[in-house]
Amino acid sequence: MKVIYLWMLAISLFLSTNVLHAEIVLPKIIGNNMVLQCNKTVPIWGTASPSEKITVIFNNQHKQTIADKTGHWMVKLSPMKASFNPSKMIIKGNNDFVQLNNILIGEVWICSGQSNMEYSMRRSCKIQDKAKGKHPTENDILTANNSYIRIFLVRRKYMAPDPNHQGWDSAMGRSLRPFSAVGYFFAKNLYEKLHVPIGMISSAVPGSRIEPWIEASKLNISPKLKNGEKLDPLSEDKGNPGEFYTTMIQPLIPFSIRGFLWYQGESNCFLNESIRYAYKVQTLITSWRHDWKDSKLPFYFVQIAPYIYSAGDDGRGRTVETLPKLWEAQALDLKVPHTGMVTITDLVDHITNLHPNYKWEVGRRLCLVALNKTYGFKNITCSGPTFKSLKIINNTIDLSFNNVDGGLMSRDGKSLTWFSIAGANKKFVPAFATIKGNQVIVSSPQVKYPYFVRFGWNEAAQSNFINKAGLPAVPFRSDNPWIKLFK
Repeated sequence: MKVIYLWMLAISLFLSTNVLHAEIVLPKIIGNNMVLQCNKTVPIWGTASPSEKITVIFNNQHKQTIADKTGHWMVKLSPMKASFNPSKMIIKGNNDFVQLNNILIGEVWICSGQSNMEYSMRRSCKIQDKAKGKHPTENDILTANNSYIRIFLVRRKYMAPDPNHQGWDSAMGRSLRPFSAVGYFFAKNLYEKLHVPIGMISSAVPGSRIEPWIEASKLNISPKLKNGEKLDPLSEDKGNPGEFYTTMIQPLIPFSIRGFLWYQGESNCFLNESIRYAYKVQTLITSWRHDWKDSKLPFYFVQIAPYIYSAGDDGRGRTVETLPKLWEAQALDLKVPHTGMVTITDLVDHITNLHPNYKWEVGRRLCLVALNKTYGFKNITCSGPTFKSLKIINNTIDLSFNNVDGGLMSRDGKSLTWFSIAGANKKFVPAFATIKGNQVIVSSPQVKYPYFVRFGWNEAAQSNFINKAGLPAVPFRSDNPWIKLFK
């Protein structure tokens, strides 16, 4: 009996000691070397013992809270100005504390998508070496030395809390090699303009469709067009809804950020999607903004590059127009507030390469969008010409464009390429296209009474049509059936 009593006493003492000394556990995204978002409320959260008092001390702020009955707690740091000064954060419990070191305050962005976003600096810099002057640096892995750009690489199987609070690192050396090239070059260009610390979080999976990045329940919708017609539920397209959202996005919520960068679409293009993809992107945007409790979070995305999707068709009916229809769907999402898009039809050496080079330029163009739309640099051009309107005059069609920005140009000085026109019968033929002021005049001797016009309406289209900022024109068709129906 005495043995049993002593055994029970020992167990009781162990449990009580365990409660008194319960560890403070932080999500992996909160750790040493991180960048906290400036000028916004900053949540800091984790777990401890139920009802344990938690104190967070950082940057002259002392915030306190009580863990709930499940042990979860959160405090919100008041907005702070950007700072290069490495600071420490103390998180105290009843009998435990955590110290995080080398923390900066600046601008934080999440970049996500599939392989072209995941495309690493290791691969990109090998291409830079062969670029022969197409990029000003020879190899950023060797030359990167800015400790104020910090990176966090989300790995599917390694997002569990880390007792050493590692995950963030400076964007240089070995830690930079596996990181997103687009994400890094975005950060590099942003730093050069803003001169504040930059934090980049990369969460991307090669070959992924869009559905895994959206919380599964959010896809149980039937989009309704403006004419009242309903599409089939988005969930019917399968694609493992929520798979990567659960493991690679949800663990980041609600880490304070400035916005999102998105580079994906190739896998859905192989499925011959168009308007349904536009609604999936819209769903992703609205659901992520809902998760972060900010309906105005910027969402900037890349219009995927030319590629031969029609080759080796697997019965899904892909043609040379499959990709232009996805481009069209991507452009429709610009109707969602606080979005922006970059076009990269000119950044492809071979249309047989699904992973085009020049990721440094993709990152730069995304940065142009962010500078213009998020940071107020309205003098910075961030888009190539976009179709505005047309006027039929005799046997020509006169086209007007937005984003002219200094004037329209031909990249090589030759006649503009990849324009086509048709009469009411919609039989399109190649057209002559010339620049006249801020307009483009198109015509063809084969079409006496032109009615429709298309530009870049082919998966191989790499036109020479640009504005004076050197940014390529966005493919379009004047007979877009969705432009007045999408909502």
